[in-house]
Amino acid sequence: MADLSKTIDLLAVFADPTRVRLLSLLDGAELSVAELTRVTDLPQSRVSTHLRKLKDAGMVRDRREGNSSFYGLDQERAGESARALWKLVSGRLDDDQLDKDRRRREAALAARETKLRWPDEVAGQMERHYSPGRTWEATTRGLLGFLSLGEVLDIGSGDGVNAELLAPRARHVTCLDLSERVLAAARHRLERFANVDFRRGDMHDLPFESGRFDAVLLLHVLTYAKRPPLVIREAARVLRPGGAIAAVTLVAHEHRKIARAYDHVNLGFVRDEVETMLRDAGLEVEQCAPSSRERRKPYFQILTAFAHKSPSAPS
Repeated sequence: MADLSKTIDLLAVFADPTRVRLLSLLDGAELSVAELTRVTDLPQSRVSTHLRKLKDAGMVRDRREGNSSFYGLDQERAGESARALWKLVSGRLDDDQLDKDRRRREAALAARETKLRWPDEVAGQMERHYSPGRTWEATTRGLLGFLSLGEVLDIGSGDGVNAELLAPRARHVTCLDLSERVLAAARHRLERFANVDFRRGDMHDLPFESGRFDAVLLLHVLTYAKRPPLVIREAARVLRPGGAIAAVTLVAHEHRKIARAYDHVNLGFVRDEVETMLRDAGLEVEQCAPSSRERRKPYFQILTAFAHKSPSAPS
């Protein structure tokens, strides 16, 4: 008979719906992480995390086969109490999601028999799976080769990570930030680029003449703005006719504690709010919509906006 502590730990294992789904799939079959990800339609990182917890609890085993690891229910190592509890839990499960999972598991096992190549196996979910060298950074650097930029202003540039990507494709990049410390870090990062300079300044009152830049970046800075409409008006002011603004920020949320931890002044924005601020600044909006969702809790949504100044607008 298990002691109280072990019993509580065991009950905690079965208290998570994702772990119950995985155990149900692995009861009677061995599946790889890629197959489990495809069957459950969950992020690979989440599947891997729960598999690790199940393995630590002695509920699943893994084995290597080539470049893949296959997982299965470990009836022997699980122990009598765990086996009895899983028998009780699984015997009472009658759930549409679990039935759907099992049907998809059978399809995954059948597909394995065709010996699909890796791209075929993860087709439709490639962005959820790692492959050597296939990262978002590598992809971004490749796509940047298509750009040809003129004078760029990076507002709230931080330590220059965005400017480092753009400098090889721009005539000139100006990094603006309120913090001397982060500007010093940016100077160090970008010292090899002759076409980058640095200015300390407030995004609410830009220290530049009107109509100076071809492109202005507002990447993750609006949540720090005390007066977001003024920031956008200032960005539009220093933009040349025909120039463009790119803005990326958080969609409105309620996670005040996290916002405070990062010194955010605003809890994100709704689409209509950002679009109105852009139009009120005299810009023509090309795109303004949520573009992605983070894969870790609390699953922040990202809003991306592009707008330009009319070529006929006064400088």
